[in-house]
Amino acid sequence: MASNVTRTFISSPFLKPQGPYSNGVLVDNTLYLSGQLGFDQKTGQLVAGGAVPEFKQALDNIGTLLKAAGGDYTNVVKTTVFLADINDVDAVNNVYKQYFKSNYPARATFQVVAIPKGGKVQIEAIAVIGNITNVNSS
Repeated sequence: MASNVTRTFISSPFLKPQGPYSNGVLVDNTLYLSGQLGFDQKTGQLVAGGAVPEFKQALDNIGTLLKAAGGDYTNVVKTTVFLADINDVDAVNNVYKQYFKSNYPARATFQVVAIPKGGKVQIEAIAVIGNITNVNSS
């Protein structure tokens, strides 16, 4: 017999999905976050200035959703970054290191043809909500 699984929809009054999807879904203790763009949480518009400020805002938006689920950046185990221009990867990495300081999540980064709403960057994440014990293997 299958066990019961709890599914909780995570949202924020400041982050409205741009389509028919949820910003986040917590299944037991695994949180799946939809791709976040650099939308200013107050205006609902993309922040100006290109990939770097958009990425910073997108990571702030990820943080808002992590907090709503009871976690923070240390709970993130996997991210996927989508760039309109792969040449922005070094600048994006510099921003990424401000949010993920050690025990970095697994990550994939891709250049894509287009990002919704004319964005320059989008990031999605998977997190495990709960107390994390890090063990490094060699």
